Amino acid sequence: MKKEYKVFTFNLRVEAEVDGINHFRNRKGRILDTIKSYSPDLIGFQEANDNMRTWLKSELPALGYTVVGCGRLKDYRGESTPIAFKNSEFELVNLETRWLSGTPGVPGSTFKGDQSGCPRLMVAAELSPVSGENFVFLNTHLDHKGSTARLLGAIEVTQYLSDKGLPFVLTGDMNAWPDTAEIKAFTSFKTCGRPVIDATAALGGTFHAFGTREKMSKIDYIFTDMTCDAAKSFVLPDEPKEGIYISDHRPVCAFVEI
Repeated sequence: MKKEYKVFTFNLRVEAEVDGINHFRNRKGRILDTIKSYSPDLIGFQEANDNMRTWLKSELPALGYTVVGCGRLKDYRGESTPIAFKNSEFELVNLETRWLSGTPGVPGSTFKGDQSGCPRLMVAAELSPVSGENFVFLNTHLDHKGSTARLLGAIEVTQYLSDKGLPFVLTGDMNAWPDTAEIKAFTSFKTCGRPVIDATAALGGTFHAFGTREKMSKIDYIFTDMTCDAAKSFVLPDEPKEGIYISDHRPVCAFVEI
C-alpha cells in the first residue's frame, strides 16, 4: 500500500559575511527548528558549503535522518546539494553524484558557454521505502547565470531519470521562472509513461533575499511522476525573528504518494 510522504526543497543560503545578521551562524537554530517542526520525510538542500554540510550531517541524524552529498569542486569540497531522508521510512539502495556538464563523471566540470564559473551537480539516491516500489530522489541547483546552461542541465537531469526508468521525486533551485524552456523541459517528458507533475505550479514566489525584494521570484520547484495532490503543496512562512530569517529562500513543501 502506498504512503504519502512530505517532501521539502530547501535553499539554505551559503555562508556569507555580507549577510550580516542573517549569516548562517545566526540562522542555524531557525533552520533546525523548521525541520523539527515540519518533519519532512525527504529534503533536498541547496547552497550547503563544507561547514554547512558538516553541520547537517552532525545535527540531522539525531532527528532520524541520513544526509548524503559532496561538494561540487574537483576535490569534492565546496558548495553542494545534499539530500536527507528519514531512516525509519527509506533504505538507501544506490547513490550517484553527477556534474551537469558534457562530462558528468568529471568532478568540477561545467558546460562552458554561458555558464557561470560555478560547477553544478545533481545528487540522485535510489531509495527503497517501507512500502511501495523503489524510486529516485534527485536534487539539483541549476546555474544562476546562463539560460543555455540551465536548459542543458535540465535535459541532463531528465535524461538521467529516463535512463534509470524508476519513478522519481525531483527537488531543486532551478534559477528559472515557470514559463522558461528549462522548466518546461522538466514537465514535458515521461520517464515511465507517466506525466510529470509540477507540485509547485500554483505556488507563489520563493526567493526574497532576506526580505529585500518587493516581489519574490519563483525559482524553487518539486517535480514528480508519482501520485501527488498539488493542492496540498505550500510555501513555508518565513517572517524574521529579531531580524533573522530562515534563509533568503522560503522552503517549499509537497506531498507525494510512494
